[in-house]
Amino acid sequence: MDILEAMRARHSVRAYEDKPIPEDVVAALNEAISACNAEGGLRISLVREDPAVFRGLAGYGKFTGVRCYFALVGKKNRGLNERAGYYGERLVLLAQSLGLNTCWVALTFSKRRAKKAVSLSRGEKLVCAVAVGYGKTQGAPRKSKPAARVCSAHEPPAWFTAGVEAALLAPTALNQQKFFFTLVGERGVRAECTGGFYGNVDLGIVKYHFELGAGKENFDWVQ
Repeated sequence: MDILEAMRARHSVRAYEDKPIPEDVVAALNEAISACNAEGGLRISLVREDPAVFRGLAGYGKFTGVRCYFALVGKKNRGLNERAGYYGERLVLLAQSLGLNTCWVALTFSKRRAKKAVSLSRGEKLVCAVAVGYGKTQGAPRKSKPAARVCSAHEPPAWFTAGVEAALLAPTALNQQKFFFTLVGERGVRAECTGGFYGNVDLGIVKYHFELGAGKENFDWVQ
């Protein structure tokens, strides 16, 4: 499964099998994490065999069987949340391509325990986590907004349309899809967050999806 196939196949999964991730898959994930950390100035880590972080927290989005997760950590600064979303989703789609399932998690996990697990340093922030493992199901697609509600372009080129369609496949907090893409000139694209509790994390996620759909060689991000 390549990354584009993974993007289409991936859905949020909250119930996991009691099955460890094989060491060769762990090695592939950790290699990708190192690349993401170097490029994004982050300190993401794969935390293994730490089920207590997700245990006993009820409410919306309750998780069961989670043994491992990505902890998205970085130094506190203005762009941290967006970068955590961008590189976190890069890892999410890699995990899907390796036969794993995932779910972004903002609230229903113990941040206190997770901070201890990653030895959070002064000046760092744990943005959120991503549950990862073998799901009891493959999840299910969520209802999506029409493309016209999340973009603005007069006679858009095919790559722009493909980018928006890919962005609409991205996970966002409460599935609110609070983002907007504008075509600027022939190849400029402006991506904006339009609200939401974790809006800037979502923005990073959807920008990664847009790049995959549109092809990075076809456009430039603009402010």
